[in-house]
Amino acid sequence: MIDAYEDPGTPDTRGGWSYLWWLVACQQGRSLAGALLASTWLTLMAATPYMMSRAVDDGLVPGRMGVLAGWTAAIFVLGAVNAWISIMRHRTMTRVRMDAYFRTIKVLVGQTVRLGAELSRRSDAGEVVTIGVGDVHTIAQALTVVGPGVGAVVVYAVVAGLLLTISPLLTGVVLLGVPVVALLAGPLARRLQGRETEYRERQRVLTARIGDLAGGLRVLNGLGGKGLFADAFRRDSQHLRAQGYRVGAVASWVQALGMGLPTVFLAVVTWIAARMAARGDITVGQLVSVYGYVAVLVGPVAFFLDMGYQLSRGVVAARRVVRLLRHEPQPDEGTQQPPTEPAVLHDPESGVRVRPGRLTALVSARPTEAGAVVDRLGRYSRSDVTWGGVRLDAVPLREVRTRILVADNEADLFAGSLRNAIDAGETRPRGAGNCASNPHAPAPADAPPAAPPDAQTARALHAAAANDVVQALPHGLDSELTAQARNLSGGQRQRIRLVRALLADPEVLLAVEPTSALDAHTEALVAERLRTARAGRTTLLTTTSPLLLAHADEVVFLVDGKVAATGTHEGLLDYAPGYRALVARDTEDEEFAR
Repeated sequence: MIDAYEDPGTPDTRGGWSYLWWLVACQQGRSLAGALLASTWLTLMAATPYMMSRAVDDGLVPGRMGVLAGWTAAIFVLGAVNAWISIMRHRTMTRVRMDAYFRTIKVLVGQTVRLGAELSRRSDAGEVVTIGVGDVHTIAQALTVVGPGVGAVVVYAVVAGLLLTISPLLTGVVLLGVPVVALLAGPLARRLQGRETEYRERQRVLTARIGDLAGGLRVLNGLGGKGLFADAFRRDSQHLRAQGYRVGAVASWVQALGMGLPTVFLAVVTWIAARMAARGDITVGQLVSVYGYVAVLVGPVAFFLDMGYQLSRGVVAARRVVRLLRHEPQPDEGTQQPPTEPAVLHDPESGVRVRPGRLTALVSARPTEAGAVVDRLGRYSRSDVTWGGVRLDAVPLREVRTRILVADNEADLFAGSLRNAIDAGETRPRGAGNCASNPHAPAPADAPPAAPPDAQTARALHAAAANDVVQALPHGLDSELTAQARNLSGGQRQRIRLVRALLADPEVLLAVEPTSALDAHTEALVAERLRTARAGRTTLLTTTSPLLLAHADEVVFLVDGKVAATGTHEGLLDYAPGYRALVARDTEDEEFAR
């Protein structure tokens, strides 16, 4: 199977069928071995009826007990050898499926890393989760066609040849029987593909909604909207369940035909052969062999139908994977050198200027407008932003990411130790974090005391008022965090994110609502210490908190996404009614903030 560190290769993203073929081509030797073993296994199964017919015709004769014993021994040896071949076939096909499974996972993980912050803009969380949980397994299962599928074709031809030596009529019935079965099951397979596609799309939407609800449950509860969203979710889940029943109905017909039609096929051929034996056209031994041959064909015919079922589902899943793999990150065409010294960041669309070495606060009644400005200034969306007179998109992206950091207040915190979560040993893209190999393993009871933070970490913890977070954990910085640090409160998570941003110590820090989840006392501490921690460095904060605004060198007030006023916090309170209404909650001027 594919090694954990092996390059998975470049997938074929022309379509679902092309992607499935690429998975087979990536393991040509193993796929060929699976097809050869499956063909041999099924062919040797067809050899058993031939031996039985010889044993009946040649051995069930007075005085020829040795012939009967010889054929009996041959059947036993053949069965033992075929059992070993079946084991090897199953092992090989398991490796084929597991290779496809892990290769697809590696390709998807590589794509998500390559897209980085673009992923959330190109695909929603529900689609990514659905692909990772269900579609990858479905794709791997579809590769069953490589082994039993090829073997079914081979043994079908072999049995037809053996029957031709007995009766052309029986051969014609067998050769025409499988196409009739395929014609009966084909429309159902196409219908299943359509139903499966619709079901997967509904599942994607509902999965994304689950994530949204889980992330905003506290807010919904506080606003009294939990019941409303619960009712909407209940309706959507009922629709998904109904769609699942429709998929199951079609799938049950396909699987029922896979078992029923081969049985009917066997009965028809056996009836014809029995009539021929009664007329003396074939011997009793040949009748036995015909029954055995057709009984052997029941498996391949069922494989044909199951192959269509698995391929229909596999193509649907592969198309979803291909759709994700076709996404391309924002092109990096930058060739110009960035400013050699701290310089002004200017967003022409909004008019915002972030001056070097200053603490700037960005205020807007609509947080999305302030967030859009930060996205442009951090080069997470297309814009005409300039950096020291140079277009930001003309600078190589690596330079931008190294010197400009966007700290989102909802950035991911991966499972692992707290020390790893705040480690800033390398520059990370927006929302990045660290992973531990075993995030849920509890620290042993006799574990040594946690190592104290180094000087740089201690300063960042102090600036973010996060010392109490470390002290409250059982093993300090070595304590384990769950995924998204859900074993911490919202305010604690926000402070940990701020610690991580401060430890990165970028030339330009663009922080989105860094204190929105903190109580007034903690927010006051952060506001006072943040200015000192970022002295001489360029910092932009989006906030409406008077505690932070009072410490800002410059405040930029946005209205409808454009700069409406600029100045100090005290100055804007005096001459900008809209700002005063938004920040000081002055009801007399509330209309100016709208």
